[in-house]
Amino acid sequence: MTNYFDELETQSADQRSARLSRLLPEQVAHAKALSGYAATLADVDALSIQTAADLASLPVLRKSDLGAAQKAAGPLGGLTGMPASGFAHVFQSPGPIYEPGGVGHDWWRMGRFLKACGIGAGDIVQNCFGYHLTPAGMIFENGARAVGAAVLPAGTGQTELQAQAAHDIGVTAYAGTPDYLKVILDKADEMGLPLQISKAAVGGGALFPSLRQEYADRGIACLQCYATADLGNIAFESPAMEGLIVDEGVIVEIVTPGTGDPVEPGHVGEVVVTTLNPDYPLIRFATGDLSAVLEGESPCGRTNLRIKGWMGRADQTTKIKGMFVRPEQVAALVARHDDITRARVIASREGEMDIMTVQLEADGGEADAYAAAVSDVLKMKGRIEIVAKGSLPNDGKVIEDLRSYE
Repeated sequence: MTNYFDELETQSADQRSARLSRLLPEQVAHAKALSGYAATLADVDALSIQTAADLASLPVLRKSDLGAAQKAAGPLGGLTGMPASGFAHVFQSPGPIYEPGGVGHDWWRMGRFLKACGIGAGDIVQNCFGYHLTPAGMIFENGARAVGAAVLPAGTGQTELQAQAAHDIGVTAYAGTPDYLKVILDKADEMGLPLQISKAAVGGGALFPSLRQEYADRGIACLQCYATADLGNIAFESPAMEGLIVDEGVIVEIVTPGTGDPVEPGHVGEVVVTTLNPDYPLIRFATGDLSAVLEGESPCGRTNLRIKGWMGRADQTTKIKGMFVRPEQVAALVARHDDITRARVIASREGEMDIMTVQLEADGGEADAYAAAVSDVLKMKGRIEIVAKGSLPNDGKVIEDLRSYE
């Protein structure tokens, strides 16, 4: 039994090029007809865009552009092939920025990753990605349907109930952020509940080598993917665990941050993605993430381009506990309290868990007084430290990532 999702994964370079030369002009033409692209693609000859190299002539679309378009033209900014009411779901991410979602076969392209994890018919997936407002829970649920697996829609929190359910139902696979699986496993051990989880499909944060090894020692094969709320799945690990293989439904470029100009092969740059989904044709969408092309093909037999994985952010936006924290959110936190002059968010690790520390420059006061504002503005709880005014480094940073990715 093969662990390939479909024949596209093993097509030759010539076959992939021929498919792209057919689909890419159609997608650009479709985008041109949408009001949200009127100002940027109006003069583009869609038939001239047939390769990834051709895309370099088009402008880059940024997250901030989505927000501006949505404020001007409604919740989806004129960038979709149908109104918001035509989609199965509409999600909200910090900003706020709204994303559409479908329930058609592998609409988010997550099935290919789950298949690579060995997940399929006969499996029960404990889906611990969030179902509230943000799309991650539905992205993975849609992928599970595509490979024939059943889903326990667990979401986050209530760890004792999660451990009990995993035991009672006989859950065989986990989907969620890398570190939350350990929380469930430890809780199950504490409760004396044997679990049957042997596969883990993770995303939304870095999978540190020590944590992957801990899961392996427990008999759990853990692989990671790279996905976003806007784009769905972009790239994924196979059992070969050599880089991330780009999904067949997107085109990935690595560009110099802030310019959109492709970098030399192997050089680190910003990940820019074009989707082939006609429902939501994002053209040259800049993710803000850094990566690099990994030369050669995967030993697993999949033939598409590989990237090295997440290598940091092109800006200061940082993912903590599976959620993005953006500089504008830190600014909003400062604006919330007159007595705060500056703030700095620090991402670190303790054991195998992400820790967020929020340092606030203020004239004394109790940290607890700011807890509600931190949770409300940054969308998660964190440690709060009150520091003297003028004591934070004058280096332009409002978000600092102290985690090691080696």
